[in-house]
Amino acid sequence: MRKPNANRRTILAGMGIGLSLPFLSACGSASARGKSFAVSKSKAEWSRTLTKDEYYVLRQAGTERAYSSPLNDEKRAGIFVCAGCRNRLYSSRTKYDSRSGWPSFYAAIDKGAVGTSTDYKIGYPRTEVHCADCGGHLGHIFSDGPKPTGQRHCINGVAMDFIPA
Repeated sequence: MRKPNANRRTILAGMGIGLSLPFLSACGSASARGKSFAVSKSKAEWSRTLTKDEYYVLRQAGTERAYSSPLNDEKRAGIFVCAGCRNRLYSSRTKYDSRSGWPSFYAAIDKGAVGTSTDYKIGYPRTEVHCADCGGHLGHIFSDGPKPTGQRHCINGVAMDFIPA
């Protein structure tokens, strides 16, 4: 039985991949972060007004654990607003159970509620969705949603608050 050994090509390829990962992960949502928004606060101000989990998701583009948000099971009529600035984001009328573990919607409440940018954090492009008023990271948009849009706005529940009708 022959022992596998690493040749120079394998080592160089591994080094190239290892060196490129920090750059790919830094490619996040630079277009959203570089914009100016109607609601603007310093890092210290955001830290004071948001919980640790809200800050992680909204300001650091983090992702909450699947099935951890009570908003995933929210079925009442109402409006979902940004936890950072109270911008109206989604209506309960467009919410559906995508079985992904995150609150999902097939459309934002209106065209000006959210913005999008391209996110390369995991090595390939995804559509990041952020609050149009404060730029906070909400989640991602995928093209596997129901009619009429065919979109799935997969949103971190911690990034939103629910206001019942």
